[in-house]
This record gives sequence, C-alpha cells and structure tokens, in this order.
Amino acid sequence: MNASPTTATAAAPPAETRPDLLTVAEAAANINTSERFARRLVSDRHVQVVKLGKHVRIPRPALDEYVAANTREPVVPRV
Repeated sequence: MNASPTTATAAAPPAETRPDLLTVAEAAANINTSERFARRLVSDRHVQVVKLGKHVRIPRPALDEYVAANTREPVVPRV
C-alpha cells in the first residue's frame, strides 16, 4: 500500500533553505574568539540560540547581527 501524503512524516527542509546552525565551538571559531566567550554570549542572551534537546546551536545570521551591532567605526582625528 502507498502512504498518502497526509500520513507521511515531514522531512527536514534542504540545507540550502534553512539557516546554518553553528555549535558554540564553530561560532567561536567563526568570530575568532574563545569558546568561553561564545558560551558567555549564549548565557547572557546576547545572541539568539536554538535549543535542540540538550544541544545549543547559534544561527549564523544571529551571530552576524551581533557582530554588526558591535562594530564601531574608527575615530577620525580633528584637523
């Protein structure tokens, strides 16, 4: 018997359509910081996280937003 589309389990969306989910170690490497700093960003809720059971993942766009929000322009000296 063929399973009808309504009874079939939904498959995960393709990787190219869902955001990259980084582990804390991958996020730390991505922004060139220590893993401890990345964990502190998560615990202080400075970045959005996704909880998958006991696993914590940081969406790449959330990490990019954090970096953009904390980027400062250089000070131009007055002449």
